Amino acid sequence: MSFTAMLQGLILGAGMIIPIGAQNSYVLSQGIKRNHHILAATICMVCDVILIGLGIFGGGKLIASHEYLMLAIGWGGILFLTVYASIAFKNAWQNQYQQAGQLKAANNRKKIIGTTLAVTLLNPHVYLDTVMILGSVGGTFDGNERLAFAIGTMLASILWFYSLALSAAKMAPWLGHPKVQRGIDILVGLIMVLVAYSVFNTLLNQ
Repeated sequence: MSFTAMLQGLILGAGMIIPIGAQNSYVLSQGIKRNHHILAATICMVCDVILIGLGIFGGGKLIASHEYLMLAIGWGGILFLTVYASIAFKNAWQNQYQQAGQLKAANNRKKIIGTTLAVTLLNPHVYLDTVMILGSVGGTFDGNERLAFAIGTMLASILWFYSLALSAAKMAPWLGHPKVQRGIDILVGLIMVLVAYSVFNTLLNQ
């Protein structure tokens, strides 16, 4: 197995995953609340691994050929991201935060699973990054090198999401301060709006 191909996959995968977006914002917020943050990180990671594997081993063309599927995902993503942004802005406006020590969110496991899946699978950029871009680059490798590249990209996702969740939970006493929490909610809301606008703009130009 080629170490070079794996390293290329790790670097490119990190470049696709680390820039803050809907997934990262949600995992960060759950880490601060220490509310099933490992579960949220695991779901994001598993989805990425599946989509990366699908893209690198030939599924990218199959998904790209279903125009109406991508269209439905796009509009569903815009709706979800807009609602999520509205909730974040509402929380910032109401400014009713507690210290991290008291911050035990009431969200149950099912809600965390559903929201994490929505943040991941209703975001067309996830498919663009994992299936299309990583899939097209991975397709240039053959045999064991393709497998090594895939492992590298998947490893980037695993390392990033668990590091983000655990770091946020560890820094919760500081990140959970009311002023910081308010700033994070505003940032998350802005990110969701920007992602929704980007998806909307992409749909208009199709």
